Amino acid sequence: MGKITLGIPKGSLEQSTVNMFAKAGYTISISSRSYFPTIDDDEIECMLIRAQEMSRYIEKGILDCGLTGHDWIEENGSDVVEICELVYGKTGRKPLRWVLAVPNDSSIAGPADLEGKLIATEAVGMTKRYLEKHGVNAQVEFSWGATEVKPPRLADAIVEITETGSSLKANNLKIVDTLCESTTRFIANRESVKDPFKKAKIEQLSMLLTAVLIAEHKAALMLNVKEENLQSVLNLLPALERPTISNLAEESWYSVTTIVDGDSVRDLIPGLKAAGAHGIVEYPLNKIVY
Repeated sequence: MGKITLGIPKGSLEQSTVNMFAKAGYTISISSRSYFPTIDDDEIECMLIRAQEMSRYIEKGILDCGLTGHDWIEENGSDVVEICELVYGKTGRKPLRWVLAVPNDSSIAGPADLEGKLIATEAVGMTKRYLEKHGVNAQVEFSWGATEVKPPRLADAIVEITETGSSLKANNLKIVDTLCESTTRFIANRESVKDPFKKAKIEQLSMLLTAVLIAEHKAALMLNVKEENLQSVLNLLPALERPTISNLAEESWYSVTTIVDGDSVRDLIPGLKAAGAHGIVEYPLNKIVY
């Protein structure tokens, strides 16, 4: 039986990744004492790897595929195949940002003010390229973690990744520039995607994970409506979603089922009710495959 090795990002993305796989139909169980999570698919073997290192191990073929940030692929200069982009994070569904941050009372207002300063960061390569682009000479020091606490005593500034900026604010830091935005990518080893079994398995994972993220922004609506009000109801529904219309047992009544944007539901339902819809039911979706 064939098998693929899948890298699960350890750390901030760990739980959100497990939750996403659960919606895709896979149960991943992580033990605090093991770096090899179990998964209810005999064709997949999982390994916990820090996102910062993921692309290097996939490039070497130690892992067939895995999830990591685009920023770390670039930082490592890894030659891997990008299967798909998956926009998700620790707390939300938006790109992460690598930012230049300094103490609230710092005189540093932009890259030009970094001349001769000390910058702490995990993304040393990215930061050096940023300084080079702006023609600034500064010392870049690798940070092993807890980067937010280093200014002002241990560093003049930091380059750090943030999703909401709350951790920076809590440490009395302000953002003065954004170096780049990054999203999670599902990547694979170049040789692995040449193997028919592994390629098919990786593409299956890609399809299901993408379907989960698409479904998160959608909701399904089911309602009943009299024939005389059917067109009025249909006029309120998104034309591109092509609702399913079925005859009910009672003559001149129809059942309508459709998928809509989740953030439109609260305004849509009162309008549907006013247009003659009855028995309106909203239900969440796990996956949408186009």
